[in-house]
Amino acid sequence: MDMGRESRWEKDAMTVEIMFALVTAAALAVLVFGVLLIPALAIGVTAPAGKVLLVVGAVLAVAVGIWRVVRVLLRFDANRRLGH
Repeated sequence: MDMGRESRWEKDAMTVEIMFALVTAAALAVLVFGVLLIPALAIGVTAPAGKVLLVVGAVLAVAVGIWRVVRVLLRFDANRRLGH
C-alpha cells in the first residue's frame, strides 16, 4: 500500500461512516424536535409559547444533530488511527 494514500476500502469505510453520522443525526434531531413539540400540540399552548417552543426545538435539534455528526466522525477517526 502507498504510504499517505488511502485504499479503496478505507474510502468506502469513510463514506459509510459519514452517511451513518448524517442519518443518525437527522433521526436524533427529529426525535428531539418531536419530544418538544408533540406535547405542546397535544396540550395546546398560546401563540407566543408555541413560537418559543418552535425556536427552542429547532435550535436543540440542530445542536444535537451537529453533536452526533462530530461524535461519530471523531470516534471513527480515533479507531482508524488505532488500526481498527
